[in-house]
Amino acid sequence: MNEALPLIWRRIPERYNMLGSKCLNCGTPYFPQRKMCPKCRRKGKIVAEKMPTEGTIYSFTEVHAAPKGFEQETPYFLAMVELSNGVRVLSQVVDSPADKIKIGAPVNMVFRKISEDGEEGVIAYGYKFKVK
Repeated sequence: MNEALPLIWRRIPERYNMLGSKCLNCGTPYFPQRKMCPKCRRKGKIVAEKMPTEGTIYSFTEVHAAPKGFEQETPYFLAMVELSNGVRVLSQVVDSPADKIKIGAPVNMVFRKISEDGEEGVIAYGYKFKVK
């Protein structure tokens, strides 16, 4: 078992809280967090900001040949979700009928299991999206 996994995952604000950042100079939001605004450079001031939990599907695909460790979950959907503030994130779409997963469909963020370290190992959680 990987004993450091829980500590690492809990310290990643993007994974548990969808915490991004925003430039106070130009108002541009970023996810994941940035230390510097690429638009304003040194003039920008970056602050932490929680990302919205609602958005729409910008693009999607159905995965039939999964990477190692996710073979048992196929088929599943991955989508580029455009959040209500314009930020785009890549995420799995869960708990949704296949016919409802389409471009423009409204979605909400949900908290779900991402992986586990063996049958009795550590379970890692994170954000995914569900069609409304």
